[in-house]
Amino acid sequence: MTRIKPLTMEELPEQTQAAMKFSENLMGYVPNSVMTMAHWPELLAAFRGLVATIYGESAIDNGLKRLIGAVVSAAAGCQYCMAHTTLGARDVGVDEKKVKAVWDYQTSDLFSDAERAALDLAFAAGQVPNAASDDHFVALDPYYDERQKTEIIAVISMFGFLNRWNDTLATGLEDKPFESATTLYSPDQWQAGQHRREL
Repeated sequence: MTRIKPLTMEELPEQTQAAMKFSENLMGYVPNSVMTMAHWPELLAAFRGLVATIYGESAIDNGLKRLIGAVVSAAAGCQYCMAHTTLGARDVGVDEKKVKAVWDYQTSDLFSDAERAALDLAFAAGQVPNAASDDHFVALDPYYDERQKTEIIAVISMFGFLNRWNDTLATGLEDKPFESATTLYSPDQWQAGQHRREL
């Protein structure tokens, strides 16, 4: 059970209700994490702006951004965000086989060297203490310019916030991401993703 009860749609101010209904129409559900943030409307507004910027006009593929979110969340151990990001990757058009193989990105031939470099950094940066090194940035150099690297770091950092938020609150997973995760991954595959940080 979530440690701070998410607000209901009826408890939100009218302007926030409209934004949440837009999200619901777009995603098929309203995230419980967002409904908990709604207890502090200014935080919710600021966070929505951050998400819109990071997932908005982009110098790198938004599907890769979702996979970065999945890997950083796996390193941090946040199953809520793992479910959301893998569903999000599918929703923006990442091939289901690739989403299913994300926990094996280092060896799967579905991933390019450029994607592996970004995902390696995400995995290292999601750990506590942070394991990102100069070598990770050297590995990015052949594939990404400074703007693209900044976007990668922004995604990793956004999920640093979300991983802490959702694991601390024990945010309840909504039906749609739960169904997506349980349909796409076997329990063993999900556990492999969940325990990547131990490898």
